[in-house]
Amino acid sequence: MDLVQAIILGIVQGATEFIPISSSGHLVLVPWLLGWEDPGLTYDAIVHWGTLLAVLSFFWRDFWEIARNFLSGLVRGQVWGDQTRLGWLLIVGTLPAAVIGLLLESQFEALFGKPQWVALFLMGTGCLLWLSERWRQSGKTLSDMGVPDALVIGFAQALAITPGISRSGSTIAAGLLRGLDRATAARFSFLLMAPIVFGAGAKKTLDLLSAGVDSATLLPVGLGFLAAAFTGYVSIGFLMRYLQRATLHLFAYWCWGFGLFCFVLALWRGG
Repeated sequence: MDLVQAIILGIVQGATEFIPISSSGHLVLVPWLLGWEDPGLTYDAIVHWGTLLAVLSFFWRDFWEIARNFLSGLVRGQVWGDQTRLGWLLIVGTLPAAVIGLLLESQFEALFGKPQWVALFLMGTGCLLWLSERWRQSGKTLSDMGVPDALVIGFAQALAITPGISRSGSTIAAGLLRGLDRATAARFSFLLMAPIVFGAGAKKTLDLLSAGVDSATLLPVGLGFLAAAFTGYVSIGFLMRYLQRATLHLFAYWCWGFGLFCFVLALWRGG
């Protein structure tokens, strides 16, 4: 991988991890379209840490308050209360993706080498975004959320083990269907994303350490890390502002258009 490719793919990772158009799908389809080789385990592991840095940097006050209140509540014996509730909801919401990811990851890995399937799942993300706007309810805030809401959003996040299914898109859509407004659904989605991105990054890093690190890749992956972190931070800010005044339809159109283009091209190329 040359430096330009590393930066471009870092930008793609940082933007599409948070904008609901599927980072996994774009990281399969963009190199495939451009005829680039798979960036490899080293790059994949490091850019995950870049997107984690982005979400922790943007929401650091939220994470600090959640952790402080959660620990303070437990110390005071309030296992479930106003202070600990949001912490428990994030834990409950994280469990489905963590369990399903550990059990079924290997079954879905083969799909990363099949652009036509990734394109189809990307179009599925578009349908999910569109339908969530059509059927959405409204009225709930984070303080109104309960365990059933967290579980539904958590299972939606678990869908993102499939390349082409957007993690942020599926969780925001589930939040809308459970009655959250767009901005609140996006906030909970990003807070919920951090443990999973951390887990994925940790696993990939352990795999990387067991496989060994090629020193020649350090500069490209470092640039990819910086590109993913910066672009991710900007993308979170953009989406949080955008969803205060607009719908998810724009992202549904992109998933349909880009997915259909790649699907037809994959068929024309013979897969």
